[in-house]
Amino acid sequence: MKFVYLTHSLLSCWNHGNAHFLRGVLRDLVARGHEVLAIEPRGAWSLENLLRDHGETGLDAFRMKYPELRTEIFDDAAAVEQHLDGADVVIVHEWNEPELVAAVGRLRRQGARFRLLFHDTHHRAVSEPEAIRRFDLSGYDAVLAFGETLAEVYRRWGWEGRVFVWHEAADTRLFHPPEHEGSREGLVWIGNWGDGERSAELERFLLAPAKAVGLPLEIYGVRYPEEALAMLGRYGVQYRGWLPNARAPEVFARHLATVHVPRRFYVETLPGIPTIRVFEALACGIPLVSAPWSDAENLFRPGQDFLVARDGAEMERHLRALREDPGLRESLVRSGLQTIRARHSCAHRVDELLAVLRSLDGAQTPIMEGQAR
Repeated sequence: MKFVYLTHSLLSCWNHGNAHFLRGVLRDLVARGHEVLAIEPRGAWSLENLLRDHGETGLDAFRMKYPELRTEIFDDAAAVEQHLDGADVVIVHEWNEPELVAAVGRLRRQGARFRLLFHDTHHRAVSEPEAIRRFDLSGYDAVLAFGETLAEVYRRWGWEGRVFVWHEAADTRLFHPPEHEGSREGLVWIGNWGDGERSAELERFLLAPAKAVGLPLEIYGVRYPEEALAMLGRYGVQYRGWLPNARAPEVFARHLATVHVPRRFYVETLPGIPTIRVFEALACGIPLVSAPWSDAENLFRPGQDFLVARDGAEMERHLRALREDPGLRESLVRSGLQTIRARHSCAHRVDELLAVLRSLDGAQTPIMEGQAR
């Protein structure tokens, strides 16, 4: 089959976590013999920021690790239509302009033969519902939502029976334990500061505990304002700036442990949806400690695949235990890898996607004029 994915950017992962998952899924489709194309708009915000900060060399890691992936830049909806010629499956990510989302839907309503799916991997359906409801999805066959609580929002909007939970996962072709184990020391956290959605939580569950335990901490990410950098300085953190996601495994391999600090929306409003960093860290075989979040969908085995800290004091205890107990570290690594390999690789998600497509074909899903948006 020919798959076409309309993404904000495949080339850039600068503040664009969906690129991690998308690269792994598309690569697995290619490995199975499918034709795959990603298309992205010229001037994409993520890519423009990457090029501004790092130039063309910022794309080197992606190009080296994903040589089989193909992407095209488009200028307008007419150019998109040309790229959709002969497609069997078209997936449109929610980080696209409403006008483009609507234009692709019109093609489907007007008789295009491809299956058309809308892919939502953000909390805006809850935090900014009107922003999502601006999308005209009346030409779409189904919605892929990256968690059950998000899928339930779409069901309330009229998508019962045509919204499917499609969690993120690790690209285990890239994210795996190092072939040769070397020395490890200190903590690492890879994540963006963003818009203050977890500033207090980062101080409580990462910066203060690391300093109290005496574990050196390295942080990678972007969008750290001056006040954030000043806070890192007060805690003695080594801030390393942007890290190409394709290089994350080698960084994990140098460190004793990592920490998961979810954004507030995924704790309070969309439980059960972890960041993709959890999947990637466990796949790399690095022990992980998580700040509180509800694994409402039983994706993992909290306390076995990773440790959970209910407050800063418990985070300190867990970090001390990880520093001093090699057996604990080995147990967490073994359990986390087992869960990823059994349930949460991009290959598993491709299996799920193909199952969704078969179910839509079996149901002969109609395109409904005036479908709830």
